[in-house]
Amino acid sequence: MQPWQPPIEDYGIIGDCRTAALISREGSIDWLCLPGFSDPSVFGGILDYRTGGSFLVGPREEAAISRRYLERTPVLETIFETADGTIRLIDLVPVLDGLNTCQPMREMLRIVEGVSGETDLEIRIEPRPNYGRTRPWIRNRGRLGWSYSWSNELLTVHADVSLERAGDALQGSVRVRAGERLCLSLCYVKGDLDVLPLLGEDADGRLARTVSWWQGWAGRCSYDGPYKEAVLRSALTLKLLSFSLSGAIIAAPTASLPEAIGGARNWDYRYCWLRDAGLTMQAFVGLELQTEARSFLDWLLHATRLSWPELQVVYDVYGRTRLPEDELDHFAGYRGSRPVRIGNGAYSQVQLDVYGEVIFAADAYVGGGGTLEPVECRMLAGFGKVVCKTWRDADHGIWEKRDKRRHYTFSKLMCWLALDRLLRLNEKAVLSLGGLADRFGRERGLIADVIERQGFNPKIASYTGELDGTTVDASLLLMPCIGYRPADDPRVLSTYQRISDRLGRNGLLYRYERESAAPGSDEGAFGICSFWAAHHLACRGDVEAARRLFEHVLSFGNELGLFGEEIDPETGAALGNFPQAFTHVGLINAAIAIEKAAKS
Repeated sequence: MQPWQPPIEDYGIIGDCRTAALISREGSIDWLCLPGFSDPSVFGGILDYRTGGSFLVGPREEAAISRRYLERTPVLETIFETADGTIRLIDLVPVLDGLNTCQPMREMLRIVEGVSGETDLEIRIEPRPNYGRTRPWIRNRGRLGWSYSWSNELLTVHADVSLERAGDALQGSVRVRAGERLCLSLCYVKGDLDVLPLLGEDADGRLARTVSWWQGWAGRCSYDGPYKEAVLRSALTLKLLSFSLSGAIIAAPTASLPEAIGGARNWDYRYCWLRDAGLTMQAFVGLELQTEARSFLDWLLHATRLSWPELQVVYDVYGRTRLPEDELDHFAGYRGSRPVRIGNGAYSQVQLDVYGEVIFAADAYVGGGGTLEPVECRMLAGFGKVVCKTWRDADHGIWEKRDKRRHYTFSKLMCWLALDRLLRLNEKAVLSLGGLADRFGRERGLIADVIERQGFNPKIASYTGELDGTTVDASLLLMPCIGYRPADDPRVLSTYQRISDRLGRNGLLYRYERESAAPGSDEGAFGICSFWAAHHLACRGDVEAARRLFEHVLSFGNELGLFGEEIDPETGAALGNFPQAFTHVGLINAAIAIEKAAKS
């Protein structure tokens, strides 16, 4: 029998744009990969409480718990209120400012403050490197704390609290009184000199600099509408999931959190999907985050040079294209959900929609005032040539179903979008297509003809998930959002109604009909699809309906404003990897669309 594990929505995230940690309401770091997002876990307790490893700081007694992020930052504050006293726990990954050279490669800083009374604090640190497969060597370094070493990697623990060894763990306890302040610093280095940062006032300085850096960044977000708090939290989450060294955006910081408890749809999302590119760029541009927009486009066009003119489905943060999938048989899985997978076999799939996504991203960037280099223009034109050659082919589709290739209507739609946006850029003299313009125009017309003849089923009055199909797909809600057809077009209106009727549950949307899914593929309602519906209504000009739906979907975020990939429509619980960039992108774009519609 599996031990109790916190609900997925009980977690908060901290990070430094290179890695991220998930912390439960109880104060336990249950997921942390080092040195980067997609490297092996050092704490993996979220996937196996017994063997995954964790870092707990919390009261011994039962406590009332409340959490928040410090204003306009991802610095997490947790308040524990016991019968005898109250303590405040502050968790952060200090941001390196580039000015001080003598800093650890990574640091998790945890600061405990006594607020009132007295509280017995419990500390337990149990690293389990390499997804729990490596047993590190533990060393007591006296006044310098403790260290865990394996291979060429070193983890050091320095604290204001006395810690003792208990097997492979370190543990300690201390009574914290009102006004007292304690620090715990966990630092990591690989293949380099170990740096042990000071505690006390120096730790307070790192906290202050980190808060200042994040608040300065948040101040650049331009959105000032009625959903400012939710939009800003989503923007901060996207920034957390960006990789500072390349500009890439990972889908989520976790691996193998299940789409259904006990199910087998457990995937590694610590990579970068091109299917997210266009909407992610739209969010950055809509928030006027030009630096992030340029960095993201740089990554998109740099990473894809390795496979140009063809595009792969998914890349890692450095643009590497091979992401072999493996199963961790020794991990029990979150609440028994197996297999536990690392790597992602989707890299070998064919998804034709990615061409439209990348070109859509470039067009959105230009629309926000950005410029393209000549080599980037040539790359985009090359993608258009591939679209002309391949749009008639079957593919695996946006949802990456692991079965035979099919003719998905959304894939055809995004191929249409690729050529349409290239022609638009050509008309604006952003790039020069020359003789390709006529070819792209003809192919665009042919694609639209196929979508209208075979992608729309008059019997159900809806565009369908597949050509000549009978089932619907929530991705088709994006038709008016990307300019394929006006939102008040009769076919678009009836498609929205059919999708709502067939995929809706308690005000949320599944992504496709159940009979079109493979056996054993149970899942929750898809977070971004519900935001797409609100975006769709805003494009139609139905602001009140868009707001009602948007606010309903917002209610399913946790108290920190975070969303997973999916939502259980019956219980409201988060499902899938967490937090999910794509869901937060959908939130941002829907909020911006609603504000725009309200003003017009």
